[in-house]
Amino acid sequence: MINVVLYSPEIPQNTGNIMRTCAATDTKLHLIKPLGFSLDEKQIKRSGANYINECDYTIYENWEEFQEKNTGEYYFLTRYGKKTHTEFDYSSKEKNIYLIFGKESTGIPKEILKKHLDTCLRIPMTNKVRALNLSNCAAIMVYEVLRQQNYNNLLKEEPFKGADYLET
Repeated sequence: MINVVLYSPEIPQNTGNIMRTCAATDTKLHLIKPLGFSLDEKQIKRSGANYINECDYTIYENWEEFQEKNTGEYYFLTRYGKKTHTEFDYSSKEKNIYLIFGKESTGIPKEILKKHLDTCLRIPMTNKVRALNLSNCAAIMVYEVLRQQNYNNLLKEEPFKGADYLET
């Protein structure tokens, strides 16, 4: 199972966008407090485009509670990672894969990252920006895992207007 973990997210629109991505990809979302917003805020609902009810998510009081309740392979997204996000093998569908993202302002605490240096990774970019938007990073990572797993059971054809819509 693919899991996205947000450690103390601060911006409701990012979390709403990530909730939409999780709903679209059958990915579980884990939110670790403190949250910088309330989940009933209209920004989350707007950016989640009313798909929030389709998102499977759990909220945790802290990092320790999250770790106690979730076992699997942890991957930490950080601008300090020394390996790229494509250097890892996510192809096993038998493992729980956790893609862990930190808060928008400061990332994942250094104390946590230092214990997992071998699975700290980075999405390559130029030196013109410090980091990509959190929701963009989550989407990039979820789709890299899905690509390696041949997109699991996701639809590869448009379900509403039909596969031949462009030809008609």
